[in-house]
Amino acid sequence: MQVNWNYIKLALLSISVVGLYGFADHRSKNREIGDITVKFLGDNNLYLTEDAVNKLLIQNYGTVKNRPKEQLVLNTIEEVILSNEMVKNAQVYFTVNGELISKIVQRKPIGRVEGVSKFYLDDTGQRMPLSRHHSARVPIITGEITGKTLEDAYVILDYINEDDFLRKNVIGIHIEEEGKYQLRFRMENFVVNLGGIDNLNAKFKNFMAFYAKAAKDNSLEDYAIVSLEFNNQVVCTKI
Repeated sequence: MQVNWNYIKLALLSISVVGLYGFADHRSKNREIGDITVKFLGDNNLYLTEDAVNKLLIQNYGTVKNRPKEQLVLNTIEEVILSNEMVKNAQVYFTVNGELISKIVQRKPIGRVEGVSKFYLDDTGQRMPLSRHHSARVPIITGEITGKTLEDAYVILDYINEDDFLRKNVIGIHIEEEGKYQLRFRMENFVVNLGGIDNLNAKFKNFMAFYAKAAKDNSLEDYAIVSLEFNNQVVCTKI
């Protein structure tokens, strides 16, 4: 009977590969975590620190460094990080060298509510707590704070943030009541009665035309109230 050595060699090679893979996998699972790196993505990294993330992990998951990789559940670690109210998104993974990397996107405030409760309104329209580490320079929201008026304030802020001039100059939104919103500007004495959130594009287009003309005439200081509440009109009240 003739022995086919090629089959034998192939079988031995397969056994060796499986054995090496199993050995490498065993070593990988039992390798201890070395460095822990926290990376904040984007340009909005002012409200949460690396130390705060590490403390959060220790308090809710236990010590991570020097633990075997097989004892760590990445999804659970991500959930722990996401439990912090300053975090918008988190991704956690291991490197081949046993380093644990946490990539974190922080939430972005676009308005600050000053009422009975004080908090930020973030760029998704959700409530966001104030930070001990940084105070955001965003428009202040005052007046009649309700769920509906905050929804409307978010729509106004979202529009303002899309316009360079408005984003730099609007410093406050005062809510008189639902459907009556008033804007305050950084360099001007007048207030802008916006009315409701209907037809924002037309209202601000009319306002910009008024502002450009009044700035050219050096008459901006003459006005106390600029109203955009009426259809396709800018009604001004002088001081």
